[in-house]
Amino acid sequence: MSTTRPYGKPSKRVNPRTIDPFSRKDQTSTQFSTIYSNGGIPCHLVHGSVKHKLQWHSNIEEIPFDPYLILLMEGLIESRHPYTFVSRTGVRELLEQSDADEKLIPILDKIIPPLRTALSSRNNSTFEAGLSVLNQLSPIVKSSLNDHLKPLLQPLARRLSESDYQTQLWETLTMLADNGGPSTVPVIKSKIPTFTPI
Repeated sequence: MSTTRPYGKPSKRVNPRTIDPFSRKDQTSTQFSTIYSNGGIPCHLVHGSVKHKLQWHSNIEEIPFDPYLILLMEGLIESRHPYTFVSRTGVRELLEQSDADEKLIPILDKIIPPLRTALSSRNNSTFEAGLSVLNQLSPIVKSSLNDHLKPLLQPLARRLSESDYQTQLWETLTMLADNGGPSTVPVIKSKIPTFTPI
């Protein structure tokens, strides 16, 4: 005769699920974190007493955007330190380079998918990081972004109903229209019919 209970332990029936405070289910991990951990990204985090900063291993102007900016963009959805700091700061610093437009336009089709993933995230911090990158990207690539705009507008449209983000999102949409030229407005209106340029 078997001594195993067909319904499991009585405690499982009384309290089937409890919250594990040490669970990592909400933490997202990407290829970026693996590559960074193995030294594959040419920068490292410098811990300061008040602020952290990135130290690049070579002149930042010489860092190729393909593959490094693409990897950093994939890291935007990371939820663990130091990956969040490294990816978000790395993207910002690379986009601040004087020749960023020349380096960005050929790889736009590679950076749009990870940017869309960040904008689609339910995690507010990840969404805000994606929105910040979009705001930085638009003035650099201007109308070159128009061909890639539709997939980015879908997650923005979903967030427009949230009062915390309405002002920011309308400002971003206005900036996209200003930087993209007249052909941008119909694209935005196709996803967000209530948009009216100022």
